[in-house]
Amino acid sequence: MMEYGSVPGVAKPVARLVQGTMMLSSKRLEESFALLDAVFAEGGNTFDTAHGYGGGDCERVLGRWYNERGLRDQVVVIGKGAHHNQDRQRVTPFDITADLHDSLARQQTDYIDLYLLHRDDPSQPVGPIVEILNEHKRAGKINAFGGSNWSVERLQAANAYAEAHGLEGFVASSPNFSLAVQAKPPWVNCISISGPQGEAERAFYQQTQMPLFTWSSLAGGFFSGRFTRDNLDSFESYADKLCAETYGFEENFQRLDRVRALADEKGMSLAQIATAYVLSTPLNIFALVGCATGDEFRDNVAASTLRLTPAEIAWLELRQAEPA
Repeated sequence: MMEYGSVPGVAKPVARLVQGTMMLSSKRLEESFALLDAVFAEGGNTFDTAHGYGGGDCERVLGRWYNERGLRDQVVVIGKGAHHNQDRQRVTPFDITADLHDSLARQQTDYIDLYLLHRDDPSQPVGPIVEILNEHKRAGKINAFGGSNWSVERLQAANAYAEAHGLEGFVASSPNFSLAVQAKPPWVNCISISGPQGEAERAFYQQTQMPLFTWSSLAGGFFSGRFTRDNLDSFESYADKLCAETYGFEENFQRLDRVRALADEKGMSLAQIATAYVLSTPLNIFALVGCATGDEFRDNVAASTLRLTPAEIAWLELRQAEPA
């Protein structure tokens, strides 16, 4: 059964499993609608999309689906904007506004439930960013806002500015988090709170219980079981090569070995244990998943109800030599 949480400013319950939308396509509209119908039937009322996904096509399909189904008041839409492009950084009031208006038009809706800035530009002062987000919130175009790939330090700076000026602050964050640790960032300024190096950030989020919309619970597919110590040079697609380069090192394979052992013990898949790990940490987590079928989403729902013990978590993290 789906579990739900809450986000300040969002009146609807928010599903702990958030379905992504990158796989949606107007060229496969029937298939896309069938996926969204299956997710919603399993209690998945929360969907993550972005201005940049599919050149806008993903947003159009999502909006067409919930409008044709009459579900706008029942679903939670997480939108993202202000992603950089190859020419310039785009975390500016102008770009935030332009991307938001594009997203509203594409989805044929009046508001986004939770709007996340898709990237950060630490060279930009936080003041104008906070000001423009508050302007859009007052206008009813967004109900709440936060940052994706924003560091704790920048979130704190933004919220300090908001408090000092009587404004609303960031209420959510969307970093990378999984059992696997990144050997190197998959791209510049990627924010991950995984592993020993993310301990300070996790302590902040544990203390504040700020809602976390964590991405890549399966470490880019590392916990699919397709990657082994011996086949890292055999992958050809960009995504697989990136996964191999980012996660394919010995400590992660040791974690994968332990995931496999625990999966066998509990009669679950590797992906289910990896998802359960993320949702079993003492953080206020909503896990972003990119399920391609209703069956995959149902498997994730089953995984989301499994709570690993602190001893199991320590063992998976290689902090404990033997399982409890």
